[in-house]
Amino acid sequence: MDILFKNKKLRKTFNSFDSLKKEYGHKQAKKIRMRLDQLQAMSNLSKAKQFPQFRCHELKGKRKGQLAVDLDQPYRLIFSVAHDPPPNKEDGGLDWSRVEAIQIEGVEDYHD
Repeated sequence: MDILFKNKKLRKTFNSFDSLKKEYGHKQAKKIRMRLDQLQAMSNLSKAKQFPQFRCHELKGKRKGQLAVDLDQPYRLIFSVAHDPPPNKEDGGLDWSRVEAIQIEGVEDYHD
């Protein structure tokens, strides 16, 4: 899967383990790097459902259009589909099997 980033700063941070470690700490940086590598190795987003530890899920409310995967609790790696328009099924839901590119939005605890 292709992985894009919301902005240059985020791309620079996520493409350097030292920068990730400085921003999020060693343990979280390792988890972020692992998730990025796993996502990149997938041919499409539907493969994420094969990894229950991912807990990949679509977000709702003000975050509609974004998805998240688990990191170190309570943090999530937030991303959106990098297709315009997003591939949808006939019922209007996201067709995960046709998502071949994502855009990383950031890491956060959105439960506040």
